[in-house]
This record gives sequence, C-alpha cells and structure tokens, in this order.
Amino acid sequence: MRLLLDRLESPVGTLLLVSDGRSLRSLDFIDYEERALKLIRRRFGESELVEADDPQGFSAVFRAYFAGDLRAPESLPVATGGTTFQERVWAELRRIPVGRTVTYGHLASVLGQPTASRAVGLANGLNPIAIAVPCHRVIGGNGKLTGYAGGLHRKEWLLRHEGALRPTQPGLFG
Repeated sequence: MRLLLDRLESPVGTLLLVSDGRSLRSLDFIDYEERALKLIRRRFGESELVEADDPQGFSAVFRAYFAGDLRAPESLPVATGGTTFQERVWAELRRIPVGRTVTYGHLASVLGQPTASRAVGLANGLNPIAIAVPCHRVIGGNGKLTGYAGGLHRKEWLLRHEGALRPTQPGLFG
C-alpha cells in the first residue's frame, strides 16, 4: 500500500498526517513517530510512505482547525482500520460535539456495554487519528483529564481551544 505522509506544524507540535489518497489513515504527534509507524505497519503491513505536501487538502483542514474553524475535521473521510469494537468506539467519538466532553463510562453506556469503560479506554488509547477522531474529548468519571496518547498537556490545549475548558476553569497545568 502506498501511503502519503505530511509533516504539519501546529500549536501542539508537529503532526504526522498519513493518507491513502482517499482517506485519512493516521494523525499523530512527531514525538511519537516510532509508535505511529509501528501502528501503521501493524494495520497495513509493509507500506511505502511517500512524503507529500497537503495530500487531498487534509493538512489545510487541520490548519483551518487550529486557526479557529473547530468543525473543519468533521468532514474528513477517515479509515481507522480497527477491530469491530474499536470501530464502534471511534465512530462514537466522532459524534461528540466540539466544546463538549464525555466520560469513558458514558461512551460504554451509549455502546450498550455499561460495564466496558476500561475496554472503551483501551480503544480510545489506540485511536490512530488524533483530533479528527476526537479521543481528547473523553475524560475520567471524576471530571479529570486522563489518558491521552499525545500527552495530557496537548489534551488540555485541545479542549481549551475547543472551548470545553474555559480560560478561568483550572486545568492540569494552570
């Protein structure tokens, strides 16, 4: 499989955007590049990664998001390639509106498996497409920011950017 890779500068660090020419396949942070490439190999086997500038205009969508068009990534076609359960979790993540958060327990209940909050958390942590599949919008049952594969400082930044954490509301980092 031939995959297109763009390195996109953003306020939360350099993003690695991977497309198959039709859909977004991966969006991760450059400081987790090794993990991202490992997951890509696991999901797609040996793939040819070709550097590309703004494949399918997807990078421009994320530039718009960071510039304030918070709903821009909602229109992107994504191909996550997980198990049936993971796909269900990731589809539900895309239904969380900008500016809102939900708990792992809530997601488990919505999926009809109210005791599966840990399994939801595991699927959330394996989400291959940050921001467009907004796993950052899931918080702990106690309202705390927990578990973000890109780092909790990024999760907090994204939630503040989207208005889910107000400027006067204390976060993890002040």
